[in-house]
Amino acid sequence: MNDADKYVLAVDLGTSGCKTALVSNHGEVAGWTFEPVTTRLFGKGGAEQEPEDWWAAFIKTTRALLEQSGVKPDTIAAICCSTQGEGTVVVDRDGQALRPCVLWMDTRGAEHLQKITRGIMNVAGYDAFKLARWIRLTGGAPSLTGKDPAAHMLLIKYEYPEVYAETAKFLNVLDYMNLRLTGRCVASFDSILTSWVTDNRDPNNITYNEALVRASGVERDKFPEIRPSTDVIGTLRREVADQLGLPYDIPVVAGAGDVSAAAIGSGAVSDGDVHLYLGTSSWMAAHVPFKKTDITTSIASVPCAVPGRYLMIALQATAGGNLAFLRDKILYHKDELLAEEQVPDVYAIMDRIAAKTPPGSNGVIFTPWSYGERSPVEDHHIRAGIHNLSLDNSREDIIRAVFEGVAFNNRWLLAPVERFLKQRVDQITLVGGGANSDVWCQIFADVLQRPIRQMADPIQVNVLGAAFIAFMGLRLVRLEDIPRSIRYKAQYIPRPEPRDIYDLQFREFVELYKRNKAIYRRLNE
Repeated sequence: MNDADKYVLAVDLGTSGCKTALVSNHGEVAGWTFEPVTTRLFGKGGAEQEPEDWWAAFIKTTRALLEQSGVKPDTIAAICCSTQGEGTVVVDRDGQALRPCVLWMDTRGAEHLQKITRGIMNVAGYDAFKLARWIRLTGGAPSLTGKDPAAHMLLIKYEYPEVYAETAKFLNVLDYMNLRLTGRCVASFDSILTSWVTDNRDPNNITYNEALVRASGVERDKFPEIRPSTDVIGTLRREVADQLGLPYDIPVVAGAGDVSAAAIGSGAVSDGDVHLYLGTSSWMAAHVPFKKTDITTSIASVPCAVPGRYLMIALQATAGGNLAFLRDKILYHKDELLAEEQVPDVYAIMDRIAAKTPPGSNGVIFTPWSYGERSPVEDHHIRAGIHNLSLDNSREDIIRAVFEGVAFNNRWLLAPVERFLKQRVDQITLVGGGANSDVWCQIFADVLQRPIRQMADPIQVNVLGAAFIAFMGLRLVRLEDIPRSIRYKAQYIPRPEPRDIYDLQFREFVELYKRNKAIYRRLNE
């Protein structure tokens, strides 16, 4: 720790909980703490969290961090958040949340979204004119799965009319945290994106489009002010500073959603450099200098945290969430068969099992669509499955197949990503919690047939991204300086031995979707 270092109090509020860190201007993490947050899943596609739980987790982790890190409060140059995206919080005129947050995986608003997407000339669920206008102005369109704020807001409007009447602002998760920090209702260039009401044709000047606002079915005054991710939006509220023991004048930088922040924290900041995030969900992303949309694969370049740039994003709905499901609902589900209160480090055990199980999982194929899919197909009816299971297979085969299935889905994404970028992807940086697994990194290299660069401490990618966004906003770090501050653990080269089996299984993986999608639709409509 250098006495001349400056630090950012960087917050990573993901679906699983709140991680808070102190990060220096050289990319060194002086300390971090984590507090889990509960998600409530319920019928008809419901998924919610309590905003007050986020705030309590932030306060708890920040207090613990300040006590244990040894960083002096007067060296903290800014506070900046990175959060899960596509969540919707409704607040009243006093800034109080009126109900739980509708999360990114919530699909209940899908039927209400049809009120604004359909018309006279329908194409794939959209009125042709409306779809063309959305794509031209925003780069995308509301997801018909209902997982965007565009649908969440209509869910509130039609199913909770008394809440809608009291709503002063609709806020994304990032916006809500910034409201609690500063008292201001502000959206960032990327957090407002999936409300689908902005003109994004100039990456330096994202503004509301009045025609899109009218078409959204939501009044204009219920949307917040829009600011770039690197803007200082205010200073820390006095009562929060007192609660944490911090100076009153600490700047709060707008920050970004997790996708934009990870793109910076990964060090893959040059145009065309690809990172792959492995968390509860996953995505493949790269900065580009152009706005573009591929409607056939739901891949687009959209506003992000880097000034003057867009971020190409290809989203996978459930990645590491499949391992969590395997751990919590299958291997260590606390029912009559398993009543232990304490369980071992199951992820480490699964890593060891996967490493000693042969590539191809002895014929077992896992399709990882536990909560529908977004790219390269947008289909909220499809579900996960274990295929080609026989009496000769074991639990070990199923565990490795889960690792491989997530990698197969990303191989499915890779071809359209390369077409979008108009270049071959020569290397992929793997980040997020899943990148802690050495065996998973090697599986990705073998399945994708691309070198994989494993970030050191990959779970810290979002706090690093939030910190560098703040440092750029304060003019203490330049974008081109960031790669030199990122540390990497290893590089994994594709091995020739498993190539044939993975090529075969990948073809069947895609075929499983094509042949079974109609069945999933009938089962899950």
